[in-house]
Amino acid sequence: MSERDASNNTNTFHRESWFSQDDVSQFVELGLNTVRIPVQTLGYWIVEDLVDRSTEFFPRGGLSQLRRGLQQLSKAGIVVILDHHALPGVQDPQQQFTGRQTPYNYGRALVWTAVMTALSHIDPAFSNVVAIEAVNEPIMDANQTPGYGEFQKNFVLVVRAVELLLGIPVLKSDPGPNINTQVNANITTSLELVAHLPPIFPPDVNKAVLDAIPIILKLCTQFSVKGILHFSGSHKKESLITNFMDINWQFNNPPNPADVAIGPQIYDNHLYYSCLNLARPHGILDLDRVQNDAALGNSPLYFGEWALPTQFPASDAFLYKWADAQKRAYSQGAGWIFWNFKIEKSDLAGDTARQWSYLEGVRLGYLTKDPSQLHNPHVCDPYLDHT
Repeated sequence: MSERDASNNTNTFHRESWFSQDDVSQFVELGLNTVRIPVQTLGYWIVEDLVDRSTEFFPRGGLSQLRRGLQQLSKAGIVVILDHHALPGVQDPQQQFTGRQTPYNYGRALVWTAVMTALSHIDPAFSNVVAIEAVNEPIMDANQTPGYGEFQKNFVLVVRAVELLLGIPVLKSDPGPNINTQVNANITTSLELVAHLPPIFPPDVNKAVLDAIPIILKLCTQFSVKGILHFSGSHKKESLITNFMDINWQFNNPPNPADVAIGPQIYDNHLYYSCLNLARPHGILDLDRVQNDAALGNSPLYFGEWALPTQFPASDAFLYKWADAQKRAYSQGAGWIFWNFKIEKSDLAGDTARQWSYLEGVRLGYLTKDPSQLHNPHVCDPYLDHT
């Protein structure tokens, strides 16, 4: 067996053992309704034809594992946000998951977007995918992300172009353009009509869709997706939700993703108090991110990453309150998703799971079994100014 085959087998074993039906069953028991899948686990390399094998060395087989997980979650009634967590290249030093922002890599990211959009509509395994997130945590200084605003626009247009070609109605957003659709029975024919898209779709978008077509056909054949031949009423006919990190994630005059919305769109914010000078009980009280984003059109906003880490050794008593306080604040928006659902428990990992694992947090009692509830709804009252 070659080293590459051994690596692929090792990664397949890891994926199958790390996320299993037992995990899904626990999600159901705990009343979870949404999972954000960071495609760091899957990476842009999940679309294997996008990988430059001369310089990029990633394991294969990720799409099969994604389809398995999606089907398990779908049977449990859990919807999914696909987060493009690992864009092509390296965007941030020591953070290879984020992607280096160059025209070539932006182009590959758009092809990935076209493939994921098409699969979300024609592959039954993707039936519970409701949203695709364009990029996770771009560098906060907008001066260091040239071209990001144009990518935001093209990301939305790629999603809507694929949907338009597949006959998916895209509801008018205000103030967004209205896109009329015409159903085509044959998916291959539909996608190849890209040359007839309205002028709103620029050449970069058309190219991304065209480049995605052979990949989509190849994957449909590989996974015996019948939708390759006929786009019927049995497939998802609602437009996907496009998803971005909120405008206030960046500074220095960042582009506003609300300006490029066509159809349904949501916004994501991440908050780890251990990374700020705010790891104290009253730091959560003045959280105004939902309001600030709404003022700039970034609504609905959800908190897609948070956890229980602190900058100091935290007692059990503190973590009960810390979990409640954060859930109370993040529930002001469209909801929250904890990072991560579980963490390795081993001598090497130490006590990391105590503050970073949702399942462990529930087991230890910091997080309530019903995610909509708090141990103490008045947890913040002693710190509020009642004058």
